[in-house]
Amino acid sequence: MKINDLFENWKLTGLKVNALIGEMEWKPSDPDKAAAWDLYVELLTRIATQPLPDEEGVEQTALASIHDLFDITRQTLKTHGRDCIQFARIAIVVLNQIVRPFTAKWHRKSQQGAFALPEQCRQFRRELQALQAQLRNYTGLLAKLADVEDLTGIEAEDL
Repeated sequence: MKINDLFENWKLTGLKVNALIGEMEWKPSDPDKAAAWDLYVELLTRIATQPLPDEEGVEQTALASIHDLFDITRQTLKTHGRDCIQFARIAIVVLNQIVRPFTAKWHRKSQQGAFALPEQCRQFRRELQALQAQLRNYTGLLAKLADVEDLTGIEAEDL
């Protein structure tokens, strides 16, 4: 299977990947699997993939949790080293093309006081739900990469 096929199979479409990388065969090493497991656990236990009911939570805290994925991914890459290149090829694309646009937009808006306005909070939560759907697909891909059972939907059927 090629990396582009992997993205398509997990509904992570529209991502721009260098043609050479996208056509590479997907052959995860043990360090790839370990790195994928580490990030998989982080994603499954964060607001990144878990529902945030309208009457609960704080938008600024949710944004910070999403932003923390950058540090967590960087640390995972450093911990598992150069031998987790398959994981790196996937994680970097997802961070830069899915997570970064969301955090960049909402960091600026939050600095301008958006979370003091109910309509902006509602918009944030709508966009967070769309991001969560993509990140749940990503957790499925990470489970596949880690060679573990995907527990993304373990708690609720309507995810």
